[in-house]
Amino acid sequence: MTESLERVVVVGASLAGLRAAETLRQKGFAGSVTVVGAEPHRPYDRPPLSKKLLLGEWEPDRIQLRQPDSFDDLDVEWKFGIAASRLRLADQQIDLTDGNSLEFGGLIIATGATPRRLPEQGRHQHVHVLRTLDDALGIRQQIAEGGKRVIVIGAGFIGLEVAAIARQLDNEVIVLEGGSAPLIRGLGADMGAAIADIHRARGIDVRCGVTVDGLTATGVRVDGAELAADVVVVGIGVVPATQWLDDSGLELRDGIVCDQTLRAAPGIYAAGDVTRWPNPLFGEEMRVEHWTNAAEQGALAASNLLAVAGGEDAQPYAPVPFFWSDQLDQRIQFLGRSAPDDEVVVGAGSVADGKLLALYGRNGKLHGAFGLNAPRWVMPMRKLLLEQVSFDDAVAHAATLE
Repeated sequence: MTESLERVVVVGASLAGLRAAETLRQKGFAGSVTVVGAEPHRPYDRPPLSKKLLLGEWEPDRIQLRQPDSFDDLDVEWKFGIAASRLRLADQQIDLTDGNSLEFGGLIIATGATPRRLPEQGRHQHVHVLRTLDDALGIRQQIAEGGKRVIVIGAGFIGLEVAAIARQLDNEVIVLEGGSAPLIRGLGADMGAAIADIHRARGIDVRCGVTVDGLTATGVRVDGAELAADVVVVGIGVVPATQWLDDSGLELRDGIVCDQTLRAAPGIYAAGDVTRWPNPLFGEEMRVEHWTNAAEQGALAASNLLAVAGGEDAQPYAPVPFFWSDQLDQRIQFLGRSAPDDEVVVGAGSVADGKLLALYGRNGKLHGAFGLNAPRWVMPMRKLLLEQVSFDDAVAHAATLE
Protein backbone atom coordinates (compact mmCIF):
# COMPACT_ATOMS: atom_id res chain seq x y z
CA MET A 1 0.00 0.00 0.00
CA THR A 2 1.33 3.44 -0.87
CA GLU A 3 1.66 5.99 1.91
CA SER A 4 -0.21 8.56 -0.22
CA LEU A 5 -3.56 6.90 0.58
CA GLU A 6 -4.09 8.17 4.10
CA ARG A 7 -7.79 9.05 4.12
CA VAL A 8 -10.72 7.22 2.54
CA VAL A 9 -14.23 8.61 2.47
CA VAL A 10 -17.25 6.39 1.84
CA VAL A 11 -20.38 8.27 0.79
CA GLY A 12 -23.40 6.14 1.59
CA ALA A 13 -24.03 4.25 4.83
CA SER A 14 -26.22 1.38 3.67
CA LEU A 15 -25.09 -2.17 2.85
CA ALA A 16 -22.58 -1.29 0.11
CA GLY A 17 -20.99 1.48 2.17
CA LEU A 18 -20.77 -0.70 5.26
CA ARG A 19 -19.14 -3.56 3.33
CA ALA A 20 -16.66 -1.10 1.83
CA ALA A 21 -15.67 0.21 5.28
CA GLU A 22 -15.37 -3.29 6.71
CA THR A 23 -13.24 -4.45 3.78
CA LEU A 24 -10.86 -1.52 4.13
CA ARG A 25 -10.12 -2.59 7.70
CA GLN A 26 -10.05 -6.31 6.89
CA LYS A 27 -7.45 -5.63 4.19
CA GLY A 28 -5.24 -3.82 6.68
CA PHE A 29 -5.88 -0.19 5.80
CA ALA A 30 -4.76 1.78 8.86
CA GLY A 31 -5.61 5.28 7.67
CA SER A 32 -8.67 7.39 8.34
CA VAL A 33 -12.06 6.12 7.19
CA THR A 34 -15.15 8.33 7.24
CA VAL A 35 -18.61 7.10 6.25
CA VAL A 36 -21.24 9.70 5.35
CA GLY A 37 -24.90 8.63 5.57
CA ALA A 38 -27.90 10.78 4.66
CA GLU A 39 -30.22 8.85 6.98
CA PRO A 40 -30.01 9.26 10.77
CA HIS A 41 -29.88 5.48 11.28
CA ARG A 42 -26.95 3.10 11.45
CA PRO A 43 -26.74 0.69 8.49
CA TYR A 44 -29.77 -1.58 8.31
CA ASP A 45 -31.05 -4.30 6.02
CA ARG A 46 -33.51 -3.05 3.40
CA PRO A 47 -35.25 -6.26 2.17
CA PRO A 48 -37.27 -6.70 5.42
CA LEU A 49 -38.74 -3.20 5.02
CA SER A 50 -41.34 -4.51 2.57
CA LYS A 51 -41.69 -7.87 4.32
CA LYS A 52 -41.30 -8.70 8.03
CA LEU A 53 -41.02 -5.12 9.25
CA LEU A 54 -43.98 -3.87 7.22
CA LEU A 55 -46.02 -6.83 8.44
CA GLY A 56 -45.22 -5.95 12.04
CA GLU A 57 -43.46 -9.24 12.84
CA TRP A 58 -40.11 -7.46 13.21
CA GLU A 59 -39.14 -4.18 14.83
CA PRO A 60 -36.27 -1.90 13.70
CA ASP A 61 -33.73 -3.52 16.03
CA ARG A 62 -34.11 -6.81 14.10
CA ILE A 63 -32.90 -5.31 10.81
CA GLN A 64 -29.65 -3.74 12.00
CA LEU A 65 -26.83 -5.07 9.81
CA ARG A 66 -24.36 -5.26 12.70
CA GLN A 67 -24.40 -5.14 16.49
CA PRO A 68 -23.50 -1.73 18.00
CA ASP A 69 -20.10 -2.89 19.27
CA SER A 70 -19.18 -4.04 15.74
CA PHE A 71 -19.43 -0.47 14.51
CA ASP A 72 -17.14 0.73 17.30
CA ASP A 73 -14.58 -1.99 16.55
CA LEU A 74 -14.20 -0.76 12.96
CA ASP A 75 -12.55 2.48 14.07
CA VAL A 76 -14.56 4.45 11.51
CA GLU A 77 -15.92 7.97 11.79
CA TRP A 78 -19.66 7.82 11.10
CA LYS A 79 -21.54 10.93 9.97
CA PHE A 80 -25.25 10.10 10.07
CA GLY A 81 -28.04 12.44 9.00
CA ILE A 82 -25.64 14.28 6.69
CA ALA A 83 -25.49 14.02 2.91
CA ALA A 84 -22.85 14.87 0.34
CA SER A 85 -23.81 17.97 -1.64
CA ARG A 86 -20.91 18.32 -4.10
CA LEU A 87 -17.79 16.52 -5.27
CA ARG A 88 -14.86 18.77 -6.15
CA LEU A 89 -12.73 16.34 -8.08
CA ALA A 90 -9.64 18.49 -8.63
CA ASP A 91 -9.47 19.39 -4.93
CA GLN A 92 -10.23 15.83 -3.77
CA GLN A 93 -12.90 17.27 -1.52
CA ILE A 94 -16.56 16.62 -0.75
CA ASP A 95 -18.94 19.30 0.48
CA LEU A 96 -21.57 18.21 3.00
CA THR A 97 -25.07 19.46 3.71
CA ASP A 98 -24.03 20.55 7.22
CA GLY A 99 -21.67 23.14 5.70
CA ASN A 100 -18.48 21.19 6.32
CA SER A 101 -16.14 19.55 3.80
CA LEU A 102 -14.08 16.37 3.75
CA GLU A 103 -10.79 15.80 1.99
CA PHE A 104 -10.00 12.35 0.64
CA GLY A 105 -7.22 10.33 -0.89
CA GLY A 106 -9.63 7.59 -1.92
CA LEU A 107 -13.38 7.76 -2.40
CA ILE A 108 -16.07 5.08 -2.58
CA ILE A 109 -19.50 6.28 -3.67
CA ALA A 110 -22.41 4.14 -2.49
CA THR A 111 -25.29 6.60 -2.39
CA GLY A 112 -27.86 4.15 -3.72
CA ALA A 113 -31.04 5.34 -5.36
CA THR A 114 -34.14 7.39 -4.59
CA PRO A 115 -37.76 6.54 -5.47
CA ARG A 116 -39.41 8.11 -8.47
CA ARG A 117 -42.34 10.28 -7.49
CA LEU A 118 -45.49 11.44 -9.22
CA PRO A 119 -46.15 15.13 -9.83
CA GLU A 120 -47.32 16.97 -6.69
CA GLN A 121 -46.96 13.79 -4.66
CA GLY A 122 -45.66 15.69 -1.65
CA ARG A 123 -48.98 17.54 -1.24
CA HIS A 124 -50.85 14.39 -0.19
CA GLN A 125 -50.27 12.87 3.25
CA HIS A 126 -51.93 9.58 2.30
CA VAL A 127 -49.38 8.98 -0.49
CA HIS A 128 -46.16 7.14 0.35
CA VAL A 129 -43.01 5.63 -1.13
CA LEU A 130 -41.05 2.76 0.40
CA ARG A 131 -37.28 3.07 0.43
CA THR A 132 -36.19 3.83 4.00
CA LEU A 133 -36.90 2.57 7.49
CA ASP A 134 -38.97 5.67 8.19
CA ASP A 135 -40.97 5.10 5.01
CA ALA A 136 -41.78 1.53 6.05
CA LEU A 137 -42.84 2.51 9.57
CA GLY A 138 -45.07 5.25 8.16
CA ILE A 139 -46.87 2.85 5.82
CA ARG A 140 -47.13 0.20 8.54
CA GLN A 141 -48.91 2.63 10.82
CA GLN A 142 -51.51 3.24 8.12
CA ILE A 143 -52.27 -0.38 7.15
CA ALA A 144 -51.62 -2.36 10.35
CA GLU A 145 -55.23 -2.45 11.61
CA GLY A 146 -56.69 -3.55 8.26
CA GLY A 147 -59.94 -2.43 6.75
CA LYS A 148 -58.32 0.20 4.52
CA ARG A 149 -58.40 0.55 0.77
CA VAL A 150 -54.79 0.50 -0.37
CA ILE A 151 -53.78 1.40 -3.91
CA VAL A 152 -50.28 0.46 -5.06
CA ILE A 153 -49.06 2.24 -8.17
CA GLY A 154 -46.50 0.08 -9.96
CA ALA A 155 -46.27 -3.72 -10.07
CA GLY A 156 -42.54 -4.08 -9.62
CA PHE A 157 -40.98 -6.03 -6.77
CA ILE A 158 -41.53 -3.39 -4.11
CA GLY A 159 -45.08 -2.70 -5.25
CA LEU A 160 -46.07 -6.36 -5.25
CA GLU A 161 -44.42 -7.00 -1.87
CA VAL A 162 -46.29 -4.06 -0.34
CA ALA A 163 -49.53 -5.27 -1.92
CA ALA A 164 -49.00 -8.75 -0.50
CA ILE A 165 -48.41 -7.48 3.03
CA ALA A 166 -51.33 -5.05 2.88
CA ARG A 167 -53.63 -7.89 1.81
CA GLN A 168 -52.23 -10.17 4.51
CA LEU A 169 -53.21 -7.48 7.03
CA ASP A 170 -56.80 -7.66 5.75
CA ASN A 171 -56.88 -4.54 3.61
CA GLU A 172 -58.55 -4.17 0.24
CA VAL A 173 -55.69 -3.89 -2.26
CA ILE A 174 -55.60 -2.65 -5.84
CA VAL A 175 -52.40 -2.69 -7.90
CA LEU A 176 -52.17 -0.37 -10.90
CA GLU A 177 -49.59 -1.17 -13.58
CA GLY A 178 -49.02 0.60 -16.87
CA GLY A 179 -47.45 -2.41 -18.58
CA SER A 180 -49.27 -5.45 -19.88
CA ALA A 181 -48.08 -7.53 -16.90
CA PRO A 182 -46.11 -7.09 -13.68
CA LEU A 183 -42.33 -7.43 -13.65
CA ILE A 184 -41.94 -7.39 -17.43
CA ARG A 185 -38.45 -5.88 -17.27
CA GLY A 186 -37.26 -8.51 -14.82
CA LEU A 187 -39.18 -11.63 -15.83
CA GLY A 188 -40.75 -11.03 -19.25
CA ALA A 189 -44.43 -10.98 -20.19
CA ASP A 190 -45.32 -14.67 -19.67
CA MET A 191 -43.80 -15.07 -16.22
CA GLY A 192 -45.05 -11.62 -15.22
CA ALA A 193 -48.60 -12.63 -16.15
CA ALA A 194 -48.23 -15.76 -14.03
CA ILE A 195 -47.24 -13.65 -11.03
CA ALA A 196 -50.27 -11.41 -11.59
CA ASP A 197 -52.56 -14.43 -11.54
CA ILE A 198 -51.04 -15.63 -8.27
CA HIS A 199 -51.83 -12.28 -6.65
CA ARG A 200 -55.34 -12.20 -8.07
CA ALA A 201 -56.04 -15.68 -6.73
CA ARG A 202 -55.25 -14.36 -3.24
CA GLY A 203 -57.61 -11.44 -3.41
CA ILE A 204 -55.45 -8.66 -4.84
CA ASP A 205 -56.98 -6.69 -7.71
CA VAL A 206 -54.14 -6.38 -10.23
CA ARG A 207 -54.98 -4.04 -13.11
CA CYS A 208 -52.52 -3.87 -15.98
CA GLY A 209 -52.39 -1.59 -19.00
CA VAL A 210 -53.84 1.35 -17.06
CA THR A 211 -52.78 5.00 -17.04
CA VAL A 212 -52.47 6.90 -13.78
CA ASP A 213 -53.44 10.48 -14.60
CA GLY A 214 -52.58 11.90 -11.20
CA LEU A 215 -53.19 11.96 -7.48
CA THR A 216 -56.18 13.49 -5.71
CA ALA A 217 -56.91 14.39 -2.11
CA THR A 218 -58.89 11.18 -1.71
CA GLY A 219 -57.26 8.73 -4.08
CA VAL A 220 -55.95 8.32 -7.63
CA ARG A 221 -57.21 9.41 -11.03
CA VAL A 222 -56.98 6.43 -13.39
CA ASP A 223 -57.90 6.48 -17.07
CA GLY A 224 -59.96 9.62 -16.51
CA ALA A 225 -61.90 8.38 -13.47
CA GLU A 226 -61.20 8.79 -9.77
CA LEU A 227 -60.43 5.72 -7.68
CA ALA A 228 -60.81 6.32 -3.94
CA ALA A 229 -58.11 5.17 -1.53
CA ASP A 230 -57.20 5.52 2.13
CA VAL A 231 -53.54 4.79 1.45
CA VAL A 232 -51.53 5.08 -1.78
CA VAL A 233 -48.05 3.61 -2.20
CA VAL A 234 -46.09 4.72 -5.26
CA GLY A 235 -43.65 2.06 -6.49
CA ILE A 236 -42.67 3.19 -9.98
CA GLY A 237 -38.96 2.54 -9.74
CA VAL A 238 -35.93 4.45 -8.56
CA VAL A 239 -33.28 6.77 -9.94
CA PRO A 240 -29.60 6.63 -8.94
CA ALA A 241 -28.73 9.24 -6.31
CA THR A 242 -26.24 11.20 -8.42
CA GLN A 243 -27.68 14.74 -8.34
CA TRP A 244 -24.84 15.92 -6.11
CA LEU A 245 -22.38 14.78 -8.79
CA ASP A 246 -23.87 16.74 -11.71
CA ASP A 247 -20.91 19.14 -11.98
CA SER A 248 -18.28 16.74 -10.68
CA GLY A 249 -16.75 15.68 -13.98
CA LEU A 250 -17.66 12.01 -13.45
CA GLU A 251 -19.56 10.36 -16.28
CA LEU A 252 -23.20 9.95 -15.33
CA ARG A 253 -25.72 7.89 -17.32
CA ASP A 254 -28.46 6.38 -15.21
CA GLY A 255 -25.78 5.89 -12.57
CA ILE A 256 -22.07 6.48 -12.22
CA VAL A 257 -20.33 5.00 -15.25
CA CYS A 258 -17.41 2.82 -14.16
CA ASP A 259 -15.02 0.39 -15.78
CA GLN A 260 -15.00 -3.36 -15.15
CA THR A 261 -13.21 -2.84 -11.83
CA LEU A 262 -15.85 -0.35 -10.56
CA ARG A 263 -13.45 2.57 -11.02
CA ALA A 264 -15.12 5.86 -11.96
CA ALA A 265 -11.97 8.01 -11.91
CA PRO A 266 -8.46 7.72 -10.41
CA GLY A 267 -8.91 6.91 -6.73
CA ILE A 268 -12.72 6.89 -7.02
CA TYR A 269 -14.88 3.75 -7.06
CA ALA A 270 -18.63 3.14 -6.88
CA ALA A 271 -20.72 0.35 -5.41
CA GLY A 272 -24.37 -0.64 -5.17
CA ASP A 273 -27.48 0.72 -6.87
CA VAL A 274 -25.69 3.84 -8.09
CA THR A 275 -23.12 1.91 -10.15
CA ARG A 276 -23.21 1.27 -13.90
CA TRP A 277 -20.45 -0.98 -15.18
CA PRO A 278 -19.71 -3.40 -18.05
CA ASN A 279 -20.12 -6.96 -16.80
CA PRO A 280 -17.56 -9.00 -18.77
CA LEU A 281 -19.39 -12.26 -18.08
CA PHE A 282 -22.51 -11.08 -19.91
CA GLY A 283 -20.83 -8.68 -22.32
CA GLU A 284 -23.19 -5.85 -21.46
CA GLU A 285 -23.31 -2.73 -19.36
CA MET A 286 -25.67 -2.99 -16.42
CA ARG A 287 -26.86 -1.41 -13.21
CA VAL A 288 -28.23 -3.82 -10.62
CA GLU A 289 -30.46 -2.85 -7.69
CA HIS A 290 -30.33 -5.90 -5.46
CA TRP A 291 -28.88 -6.92 -2.09
CA THR A 292 -26.22 -9.37 -3.25
CA ASN A 293 -24.84 -6.92 -5.77
CA ALA A 294 -24.54 -4.13 -3.18
CA ALA A 295 -22.68 -6.38 -0.73
CA GLU A 296 -20.26 -7.76 -3.32
CA GLN A 297 -19.57 -4.43 -5.01
CA GLY A 298 -18.94 -2.66 -1.71
CA ALA A 299 -16.28 -5.20 -0.81
CA LEU A 300 -14.65 -5.25 -4.26
CA ALA A 301 -14.62 -1.45 -4.62
CA ALA A 302 -12.65 -1.19 -1.38
CA SER A 303 -10.31 -4.05 -2.34
CA ASN A 304 -9.59 -2.51 -5.74
CA LEU A 305 -9.01 0.95 -4.29
CA LEU A 306 -6.36 -0.50 -1.97
CA ALA A 307 -4.86 -2.76 -4.63
CA VAL A 308 -4.29 0.08 -7.11
CA ALA A 309 -2.93 2.34 -4.37
CA GLY A 310 -0.45 -0.43 -3.59
CA GLY A 311 0.64 -0.86 -7.20
CA GLU A 312 -1.33 -4.08 -7.75
CA ASP A 313 -3.91 -4.98 -10.38
CA ALA A 314 -7.61 -4.38 -9.75
CA GLN A 315 -10.05 -7.25 -10.27
CA PRO A 316 -13.01 -7.04 -12.66
CA TYR A 317 -16.52 -7.47 -11.30
CA ALA A 318 -18.14 -10.28 -13.31
CA PRO A 319 -21.02 -11.72 -11.28
CA VAL A 320 -24.16 -13.64 -12.11
CA PRO A 321 -26.81 -11.14 -10.90
CA PHE A 322 -29.19 -12.66 -8.38
CA PHE A 323 -32.35 -11.38 -6.73
CA TRP A 324 -35.26 -12.79 -4.80
CA SER A 325 -38.66 -11.61 -3.61
CA ASP A 326 -41.16 -12.99 -1.10
CA GLN A 327 -44.77 -12.28 -2.10
CA LEU A 328 -47.62 -13.78 -0.10
CA ASP A 329 -46.64 -17.46 0.24
CA GLN A 330 -44.48 -17.38 -2.89
CA ARG A 331 -40.69 -17.24 -3.23
CA ILE A 332 -39.44 -15.70 -6.49
CA GLN A 333 -35.78 -16.02 -7.51
CA PHE A 334 -33.90 -14.95 -10.60
CA LEU A 335 -30.34 -15.58 -11.74
CA GLY A 336 -28.71 -13.79 -14.65
CA ARG A 337 -30.44 -11.34 -16.98
CA SER A 338 -33.56 -11.16 -19.08
CA ALA A 339 -34.72 -9.09 -22.03
CA PRO A 340 -38.08 -8.82 -23.83
CA ASP A 341 -36.84 -10.75 -26.87
CA ASP A 342 -35.30 -13.65 -24.91
CA GLU A 343 -36.50 -17.17 -25.65
CA VAL A 344 -38.29 -18.45 -22.53
CA VAL A 345 -38.78 -22.16 -21.84
CA VAL A 346 -40.31 -23.72 -18.73
CA GLY A 347 -37.69 -26.36 -17.98
CA ALA A 348 -39.29 -27.98 -14.94
CA GLY A 349 -42.59 -27.75 -13.07
CA SER A 350 -45.48 -25.45 -13.97
CA VAL A 351 -47.54 -22.56 -12.70
CA ALA A 352 -50.34 -25.03 -11.96
CA ASP A 353 -47.97 -27.03 -9.76
CA GLY A 354 -47.01 -23.89 -7.87
CA LYS A 355 -43.35 -24.65 -8.56
CA LEU A 356 -41.41 -24.03 -11.73
CA LEU A 357 -38.07 -23.25 -13.32
CA ALA A 358 -38.06 -21.10 -16.47
CA LEU A 359 -34.93 -20.58 -18.54
CA TYR A 360 -34.10 -17.51 -20.62
CA GLY A 361 -31.98 -17.88 -23.76
CA ARG A 362 -30.23 -15.30 -25.92
CA ASN A 363 -28.00 -15.87 -28.94
CA GLY A 364 -28.03 -19.60 -28.30
CA LYS A 365 -26.77 -19.36 -24.70
CA LEU A 366 -28.38 -19.55 -21.28
CA HIS A 367 -28.95 -15.97 -20.15
CA GLY A 368 -31.16 -16.25 -17.07
CA ALA A 369 -33.15 -18.58 -14.83
CA PHE A 370 -36.39 -17.83 -12.97
CA GLY A 371 -37.71 -19.94 -10.14
CA LEU A 372 -41.09 -19.94 -8.44
CA ASN A 373 -40.86 -21.77 -5.11
CA ALA A 374 -37.96 -23.76 -6.55
CA PRO A 375 -34.66 -22.79 -4.89
CA ARG A 376 -33.15 -26.26 -5.41
CA TRP A 377 -33.78 -25.95 -9.13
CA VAL A 378 -32.70 -22.34 -9.52
CA MET A 379 -29.40 -22.18 -7.67
CA PRO A 380 -27.60 -24.92 -9.70
CA MET A 381 -28.21 -22.73 -12.76
CA ARG A 382 -25.56 -20.32 -11.48
CA LYS A 383 -22.81 -22.76 -12.43
CA LEU A 384 -24.27 -23.13 -15.93
CA LEU A 385 -24.42 -19.34 -16.34
CA LEU A 386 -20.80 -19.00 -15.24
CA GLU A 387 -19.83 -21.67 -17.76
CA GLN A 388 -21.91 -19.91 -20.46
CA VAL A 389 -23.48 -23.16 -21.59
CA SER A 390 -25.70 -23.38 -24.64
CA PHE A 391 -29.41 -22.81 -24.17
CA ASP A 392 -30.23 -26.28 -25.48
CA ASP A 393 -27.90 -27.91 -22.95
CA ALA A 394 -29.42 -25.86 -20.13
CA VAL A 395 -32.95 -26.88 -21.13
CA ALA A 396 -31.86 -30.52 -21.30
CA HIS A 397 -30.31 -30.26 -17.84
CA ALA A 398 -33.45 -28.66 -16.40
CA ALA A 399 -35.53 -31.59 -17.66
CA THR A 400 -33.54 -33.91 -15.38
CA LEU A 401 -34.41 -31.96 -12.23
CA GLU A 402 -37.98 -33.16 -11.76
